Amino acid sequence: MSGARPALLVTSGLLLLGLSVSVAVTIGPADLTPAEVWRSAAARFGWGESPLTRLREGIVWNLRMPRTLLAAVCGAGLAVCGAVMQSLLRNPLADPFVLGVSSGASTGAVLVTVLGWGAGAVSLPAGAFAGALLSFGMVMLLSHSLGGSMDRVVLSGVAAMQLFSALTSFIVLTSADADTTRAVLFWLLGSLGGAGWTDVLLCAAVLCLVLAVCLAHTTTLDAFAFGEEAAANLGVRVGRARVLLLSATALLTAVLVSSTGAIGFVGLVLPHAARALTGSSHARLLPVTALAGAVFLVWVDTVARTALDPQEIPVGVVTSLIGVPAFVAVLYRVRRKT
Repeated sequence: MSGARPALLVTSGLLLLGLSVSVAVTIGPADLTPAEVWRSAAARFGWGESPLTRLREGIVWNLRMPRTLLAAVCGAGLAVCGAVMQSLLRNPLADPFVLGVSSGASTGAVLVTVLGWGAGAVSLPAGAFAGALLSFGMVMLLSHSLGGSMDRVVLSGVAAMQLFSALTSFIVLTSADADTTRAVLFWLLGSLGGAGWTDVLLCAAVLCLVLAVCLAHTTTLDAFAFGEEAAANLGVRVGRARVLLLSATALLTAVLVSSTGAIGFVGLVLPHAARALTGSSHARLLPVTALAGAVFLVWVDTVARTALDPQEIPVGVVTSLIGVPAFVAVLYRVRRKT
């Protein structure tokens, strides 16, 4: 692939993301246009005056904009995690949800929220990170003991997902009151309704950090496509690279889950779509995957909050409705190749 096409894809993705955010923010009961949103944004940087009333300014900047931006960050992060996991494990079905990492992160976050383990803004991501690492460690240990094949990894992930989902439900049902139970269960299905600027900044900072780490190891990820032995022969320190990159994806997954709940299938579907456009080179794949995930989840969240207005659909429900058929298609494609 020539160097011009990846640049064109990234540029087009950035423009599409900007357009998607500006349009998504206008969708809802309030009468807004993309031009008004852009003028309001310019006014915040001292360029002109905002055309919006104080109430509409509050709707845009306190409600819709942080939610839409968090959806973009979450979609980009989950898609990147899926692409990295699929490469490291040489498994096209790997993603944080299918491998149980999201479920483990949810359990850790619920332990902090419901049982009050720890306090402060850092404790929730820390609990989610611990749960994510525990879940992923369980998957790797179980799959290795069963032979380490692709099917074993996926089956181990499903087992971990069910175990940690059951633990989460048990904690909520036995330790939370009725109101907390309803709120937590809705959050566990994936919800961006409580998004704030603190969530956006934290998730965006971790996404930038993890994406930078992954982009710095694109040649390593390319080498893993040929297997561990081939990667080692090419000079890759296999164990160190795997621990570093999987820990980075677990950290990003944990932070995202702590803010949005478990949103499934984004990391499974989007890397395959991006790979069809960019090829297998991770220097091209990761930026396009991130942009595709961001645009995808912005529109999924827009549908989730408006389709049954005033009732809101959990974002994870919508991604599952889209992702399950895609998962079956990927599984069938893998089956045909084996």
